[in-house]
Amino acid sequence: MSGAGAPRLTLDGTGLRVTVVAASWHTEVMDGLVAGAQRALAAANVTDVRLLRVPGSFELPVAAGRVARTGVDAVVALGVVIRGGTPHFDYVCSAATQGLTDVAVRTGVPVGFGLLTCDDEAQALDRAGLPGSSEDKGAEAAEAAVATVLALRGL
Repeated sequence: MSGAGAPRLTLDGTGLRVTVVAASWHTEVMDGLVAGAQRALAAANVTDVRLLRVPGSFELPVAAGRVARTGVDAVVALGVVIRGGTPHFDYVCSAATQGLTDVAVRTGVPVGFGLLTCDDEAQALDRAGLPGSSEDKGAEAAEAAVATVLALRGL
């Protein structure tokens, strides 16, 4: 399981402003990821949470980049790309990953990385934080974003 070794974080994000940017493809998986992120943010006392939906994972970087310039403390980027029979998977995964990395580095605003890159729908469902899922990658991405904001405040 890829979640093995994950840190246990106790976070207090009181007063933080966070926007969740989420793709729309694969509704069941995405609804689980968004719900997981929202649960994790609530558990971390983050009450100023906005949700912005975009068509797909390829659109996550441009949306995250625009949101990062609005004064938010963090962005949580959520999406899912499921491998098909063409190289489309590789291009979208690479572009979205590089784009989100660029947003974080260029703006200094932490971006929680919740882009699932799966071989099949079963893998995506198992990571979506749904009842019966073994992992909750939406929650993990939100926790990572909040933890990074808090870590950077200590500099």
